[in-house]
Parts: sequence; structure tokens; C-alpha cells
Amino acid sequence: MAFYVYIMTNKPHGVLYTGMTDDINRRAYEHREHLIKGFASKYNCESLVWFETHETRRSAFDRERRIKEWQRAWKIRLIEEMNPEWRDLADTLL
Repeated sequence: MAFYVYIMTNKPHGVLYTGMTDDINRRAYEHREHLIKGFASKYNCESLVWFETHETRRSAFDRERRIKEWQRAWKIRLIEEMNPEWRDLADTLL
């Protein structure tokens, strides 16, 4: 089983939401459809712009917590290293 840390946004360089899941496809769908009420839904964070895979839930949880503490500029740099065009990566998932 894989675990994922991910960042969603409402537009390039817009509001950023960092989360963790064990099913990236399902979670991206839930964000797009606003199925879970909260911060991401309130600010329309519908585009998956960054994610990474972890082997353990604990590793993903620790990484998510660290990223949430980061400065915004660091998160933007992380996104742009993987996805410089801020494409919705959910479209590339199987």
C-alpha cells in the first residue's frame, strides 16, 4: 500500500492546501467535487499540483506536517520543481 502527500490549489500561485491520503485518485476527486467540507473546499482547491509517494503512513504524516510548517515560497518551489506549468496532475493519474 502506498501513501501520498499532496498539494492542491485553486489556481497557479493561488491558495495552497497540503494533505495526506492512501488513495490519491479518490482524494483528488473528493477535492474537485467538494465532497469534504473544510479549508480546501472553502477556497476551491481543486487542482492537484504536486504529490509524492511514501511507503508508510507515518512517513507521509511526518512529511505532511513538515511541509505545512514551511514558508509559502518553499512550497511554490517544491511545486515548480515537479510541475512548472501548474498543470492538474490528477489528469495524469490512473
